[in-house]
Amino acid sequence: MNRQTKRMMQRQGQVGADGSPVATKRPPPPRGPKPPSERTSPATFLREVRGELRKVAWPTRGEVVNYSTIVLVALVLLVALIFVLDLAFAKSVLFLFET
Repeated sequence: MNRQTKRMMQRQGQVGADGSPVATKRPPPPRGPKPPSERTSPATFLREVRGELRKVAWPTRGEVVNYSTIVLVALVLLVALIFVLDLAFAKSVLFLFET
C-alpha cells in the first residue's frame, strides 16, 4: 500500500495512524414489522402495462418482413451446411470401417 492510499484510508477512518485496520461496528438492522407493501389492482396493472407498451418502438411491417427473410435464409443455409457435413462424415466413417 503506498503513502497516498494509506493517507486516504486514514482520512476515511478505515485504518489507524499506525496503518492497522480500525474495527468499526455496523449498526444492527432495524427490527420490527415490515411495512405493508402496496398492492395494485389488476385494472391499474393493465393500465400501466398498456402505457409502457405505448413507449415501445415497434418495427414496421417492412422491417419485420426483411428480418424474417434474413433469419429464414440463414436457417436454410445452416441446415444445408450441417446436412452436408453429416453426410460427409457418415460416408467417411463407412469407408474407414468397410471390410
